[in-house]
Amino acid sequence: MSSEKINRRQQILEALAHMLEASPGARITTAALAKEVGFSEAALYRHFPSKSKMFEGLIEFIEETVFTRIAMILQEEPSALNRCQKILHLLLAFCERNPGITRLLTGDALTGETERLHGRILQLFDRLETQIRQILREAELREHLRPTLPLGGAANLLLASAEGRIVQYVRSGFKRKPTEYWAEQWPVLTSGFFRETVAAAR
Repeated sequence: MSSEKINRRQQILEALAHMLEASPGARITTAALAKEVGFSEAALYRHFPSKSKMFEGLIEFIEETVFTRIAMILQEEPSALNRCQKILHLLLAFCERNPGITRLLTGDALTGETERLHGRILQLFDRLETQIRQILREAELREHLRPTLPLGGAANLLLASAEGRIVQYVRSGFKRKPTEYWAEQWPVLTSGFFRETVAAAR
């Protein structure tokens, strides 16, 4: 793919993200997007065969950005609790910097769109929850710590707390920052979260 074509694709995706941010709750049409970018609708379709593919392009950007950084966190941070904290803070900070794209994560921008797009978002959050569950599972081997809740429930609690802040951000029209209060809330949320296993107690 030529660099010019990649740049055009990038330009279209950036315009779409900007429109999602500028018009919360509004449905984006290809006609409006074409006007925003300064292309004809036919030119848009030369780069993306459908609007769904444009949304998929943004979802792929989310996945690549978030999971690349998560891999770095896992390499750099040995503590399970710190890993979880950094991963969730990463998610919240990414949303704060990319408000339009965040509407995809909450499903707000996907009303009336294909089921495949909703499935992609579900898959993304399932992947995040699986990663957190894996970290909590490894905590018993690495640090002799076990969540006081069953693994699935513990991972879900942490992710759901972050998701709630993301939903509030979109619902407030991007006024209520998802990272607000998070640093103060995290120690309270995770107080008593782990207990030492028998192996550690010996």
